Amino acid sequence: MCGITGVMYFEDREPTVAMLQQMTDVIVHRGPNDSGFWTDNRIGLGFRRLSIIDIQEGHQPLANEDDSVWIIFNGEIYNYKELRGMLQERGHQFRTHSDTEVIVHLYEEFGEECVKHLRGMFGFVIWDKKKKQLFGARDHFGIKPFYYHVNDRQFLFGSEIKSLLAADGMNRLIHTDSLLNYLTFQYVPEPNTMFHGIHKLPPAHYVKVTFDGEMSIHKYWDPMFEPEERPFDYYVEQIRETLKDSVKHHMVSDVERGCFLSSGIDSTAIATHMRNIEPIRTFSVGFEGANNETPIAAQTAAALGTEHYDKVITKDDFFSTMPKAIWHQDEPVADPSAIALYHVAQLAREHVTVVLSGEGADELFGGYRIYREPQSLRPIDQLPHSIKRMLNRFARMLPSSVKGRNYVLRGTTPLEERFLGNAKIFTEDMKAEVLRLDMEMLRAYKNPVQIAGDYYNKTKHLDPVSRMQYIDMNLWMPGDILMKADKMTMAHSLELRVPFLDKELFDVARRIPAKYRIANGTTKYIFRKAMEGIIPDPILNRPKLGFPVPLRQWVQGSMGDVLLEQIKASGIEDYINMNTVERMLQKHRNGQGDYARRIWTIYIFALWHMTFMEELPKKVLAAY
Repeated sequence: MCGITGVMYFEDREPTVAMLQQMTDVIVHRGPNDSGFWTDNRIGLGFRRLSIIDIQEGHQPLANEDDSVWIIFNGEIYNYKELRGMLQERGHQFRTHSDTEVIVHLYEEFGEECVKHLRGMFGFVIWDKKKKQLFGARDHFGIKPFYYHVNDRQFLFGSEIKSLLAADGMNRLIHTDSLLNYLTFQYVPEPNTMFHGIHKLPPAHYVKVTFDGEMSIHKYWDPMFEPEERPFDYYVEQIRETLKDSVKHHMVSDVERGCFLSSGIDSTAIATHMRNIEPIRTFSVGFEGANNETPIAAQTAAALGTEHYDKVITKDDFFSTMPKAIWHQDEPVADPSAIALYHVAQLAREHVTVVLSGEGADELFGGYRIYREPQSLRPIDQLPHSIKRMLNRFARMLPSSVKGRNYVLRGTTPLEERFLGNAKIFTEDMKAEVLRLDMEMLRAYKNPVQIAGDYYNKTKHLDPVSRMQYIDMNLWMPGDILMKADKMTMAHSLELRVPFLDKELFDVARRIPAKYRIANGTTKYIFRKAMEGIIPDPILNRPKLGFPVPLRQWVQGSMGDVLLEQIKASGIEDYINMNTVERMLQKHRNGQGDYARRIWTIYIFALWHMTFMEELPKKVLAAY
C-alpha cells in the first residue's frame, strides 16, 4: 500500500523534485518505508511506499525495459502471479517480482484495456513517453482513492487531497454544491469534493490526459445487478467457493496479516477462512456501555482460535483523536464510526501491517435493514396512484408524533425520492433553515434526488431491493464506507483489504435473486445460509451493530455544549445559521426529536473547516 502524487504540465517545463517532495511529505503515513521521484519534460511522479509485496525490489516510480512507460501505483493486485505468467508467455521480461511491474507490461500488451484484467484494489498513473499521454485508473469498487485538479496549465493528481493542496499555487475554496449535498449524504458524492476545483476519479473509471492538455474520462465497468433464476443451493455453493478463493487471494503478502473482528457475520466469515489457512491475529474495539461489542467479538475469537486484541474506547479517547482523524479524511465524512475505525486500525498496527475486513458484504448480499422496507411497504405500494397521493397529503398534515405517519409517508413516496442511500441527514426544507446561503442555490444545484436519479434511471428493469443496492454500491459505499476505511487505516500505515469487494465474488452476488437476499424476516439470508457449518452458529443470525457510537447520549450531555462551542469558533458562520444549530441542540435535549446526527454533521464540517480552511501551517498539518 502506498501513496502516489504528481503533476503534468501543458507546456515545456520540468517539475521540480522540491515540489514533488512537498506533495509526498504530507502523505508519509501512506508509505513510511520508502520514497521515490521521477521527472521529465512536463511530467513529475512522486511516491511513498508501504512495503507489502517484493519488499526488496518494489521501488517506485518503476519503468519498463526501455524506460518508455513509467508507473506509480497504490494498491494490491491479487491475480498478479497469474497475469505475470501470461505476460511472460507473450515475451515480456521482468526485473522485479512486484505486482506493480505486472501493470506496466499489462499496459504494454493491452493499453487502456489493462484495467479489465486486474483483480484487486488500485489507483495508479502511467506515463507513456511514446504516446506523450498520461493514463490513470481507479479500481472497480473505489477501494483506493484518486484525486485530481486540472486547469489550463496543469493536471495534478494524488492519493490524498492534501498532496494537491501542497502543490505550488493551489487555492482552497469550498464547493458550495458539495456542501449542500454533504448535508444530506453525510459525505460528498463523487466526482466532486468539498474543495472547489478538486475532483475524485469515480470507481471503475480511467482518465487520459494528452500532451497538450486534452482530458477524457471513461467508465470501464458497472456494478449492475442482473438476477438469474437458479436453484438456491447453486448460489449457496457459489458463495462458499468464491469467498474462500477471494480470501486466499487477499492474503498474499510478504508481511504479517490480521483481521478486524466485530460481533457480526461478515468479519467472522473472513476471519474463519483466514484461520483455516494460518494462525491469525484479530482486532476489535467497542464503547463503554450496553452496546460494547468487544465481549462478543472476544467470544468469537476464542471459538475460532485467534490471537485476539481489543480496546474499549472512552469518550475522551474518541474526541481527543478527532483533529487527527479529520486531517486524515481530507473531506468531511460525518460517520461517527470512522473514529472507531481509526482506533481499531491503531490497535492493529501495533501487531500487523495488513488487515482484512468485511466491508462490502451488505451492499453485495443485501445486509442493511432498510432493504426490507419494500416488503413492509407493499400493502401501500399496491394502492392506486391517486389514493397514495391523497394519503400522502393527509399524512403530511398530521403531527410528527402520530403513530404510523412516517410509515404512510414512506409508503406513498416513490422509491427514487425516499431512498438516497444509507444516510439522509438533512432534507431540502431543513437545509433552508440551517444554511445562510442564497436560497437560489438550493433551487439550482444538482440535489441528492437528482444525483441518485442518475443511477435509478439505469435500474428501472430491476426489483426495488436490487435498485437500492445499486444506489449504495455507487454512492454510499465509495463515499462513506470505503473512504473512511482507506483514510482511517492509512493514517496508521496499515493496509486494509476487503475480500467481499472482489470482482469474481460480485459476479456471483449480482446474479442472486432478491428473494434469496431478503427472506424469512432477515437480511443477507442466502449469505447466512452459505456460512452455515463454516462459522459458529450463534453468529449466523446476530443483528448487525457496526461500531455503534453512543452519539445521542453524548450530545444530550455536557458534550453537546462543547460541540456547539467548537462549531461557533470554526469560522463557518457564513454558511451555517448558528441560531438554528442552538435550537436543534435544545430540542434534542428536551426530547423533541433526535438531532444528534444533524448536529454531528455540522460539527464535522466545522472541524474540517478549521483544519483545511483556516490555513494551518504545513508543518502543523504534517505533524499529524
